[in-house]
Amino acid sequence: MTPFTPLPLRTAATLLGIIIAFAFVAAPVRAQLTVDIVRGFAEPLPIAITDFHSDTAEQAQIGADISKVISDNLARSGLFQPIDQRAFIQDTASVQNGPRFADWRLINAKALVSGGVEITPDGRLRVFYRLWDVLAEQEMTGLGYTTTQSNWRRIAHIISDAIYKRMTGEDGYFDTRLVYVAESGPQDRRVKRLAIMDQDGANHQFLTEGQNLVLTPRFSPTTQEITYLSYENNRPRVYLLDLQTGRREVLGDFPGMTFAPRFSFDGNKVVMSMAEAGNSDIYTMDLRTRQVRRLTTSPAIDTSPSFAPDGSRLVFNSDRGGAQQLYVMNADGSDVRRISFGQGRYATPVWSPRGDLIAFTRMHQGTFYIGVMKPDGEGERMLASGFLVESPTWAPNGRVLSFYRTERATSQGQQRSRLYTIDLTGFNEREVITPLDASDPAWSPLIP
Repeated sequence: MTPFTPLPLRTAATLLGIIIAFAFVAAPVRAQLTVDIVRGFAEPLPIAITDFHSDTAEQAQIGADISKVISDNLARSGLFQPIDQRAFIQDTASVQNGPRFADWRLINAKALVSGGVEITPDGRLRVFYRLWDVLAEQEMTGLGYTTTQSNWRRIAHIISDAIYKRMTGEDGYFDTRLVYVAESGPQDRRVKRLAIMDQDGANHQFLTEGQNLVLTPRFSPTTQEITYLSYENNRPRVYLLDLQTGRREVLGDFPGMTFAPRFSFDGNKVVMSMAEAGNSDIYTMDLRTRQVRRLTTSPAIDTSPSFAPDGSRLVFNSDRGGAQQLYVMNADGSDVRRISFGQGRYATPVWSPRGDLIAFTRMHQGTFYIGVMKPDGEGERMLASGFLVESPTWAPNGRVLSFYRTERATSQGQQRSRLYTIDLTGFNEREVITPLDASDPAWSPLIP
């Protein structure tokens, strides 16, 4: 029996529409409140988030749960500081008739989120929210949603994204998932399973049982498919897993070892490296025709390829220059150019969804780093460091990265490996809680 139950397809139809039931149109606001996400460290914006009001105890609990998820999401971004509800002066019920802005200014709230929930006669959940600029005493935005009751958590993520975008001008990343490799057991007999969860660690689920080693899972742009490497019968092959149906297929039987698979941003191709006679080169496969094309022919080791968002170029790492460095080439394999020139070795490059940066792992003098640079190699910056930090993956808005960190082994030989997120500015590093050790994270696009 397998622990994997196919995940429901998270589309508008399945969610009974996530119907936008109504919208509150904000009047023009003078000097509207915004959050700057481009600078380095800045004080997070104080924001008050009330429990979403309801007239019944059962529905009130749903409202409180939605409020907490929104609060936790915004706090984890590092850009907002939710105010302790015990400091609130105006009660949740009366704020439905409009905020007493003076009360919120007294507790230093710059923004306010209020809302309500109700169960409709047909058993569905109706949720609405409003975002207020406390200083300007104006409503900034507001929306309502109707969906199934079981989707309350996703509605909280969608509202969090809407608030984030309204306040920062950038798309949010809360309505997303992470797939990763869950690890357990002694170091010499490590069990590795595919696992998936919401970006905040909720709705955790194992996708494989652990009989076979799995590595490098990657999301399709549709979010419903994952590529990964599995050693079944001691044979490494790249697999494609459909999250909706649970159907799994081998992408192809190749003569050598295949590894580091990754989708193109349009979802039509997979790029990977294959090893033959001790040499690794970059190949692409068209998922519609299953046609394979070889892109590099170097006698060196070329691996870890990643497409640019527009599909015109690829970044990869290679030791063709004598040391492991990063290179960029056209999608047809032409015009190969080295872009990393710092000390140490560079690996696991991944192109930002925005196209403006490439994240990577760097190893120098016994320390690992997670860094970013521009596609031409300029502007290199280190964001995180440690005994072992690897496998950066981008949130879909290109402003946050996830990676995994392995601690130095204890005297008993034990090592912990955990997932983390960090802001593009290099601040706000936070652990993502998982039930087991974790490695090789991959961040999904926004769920459709």
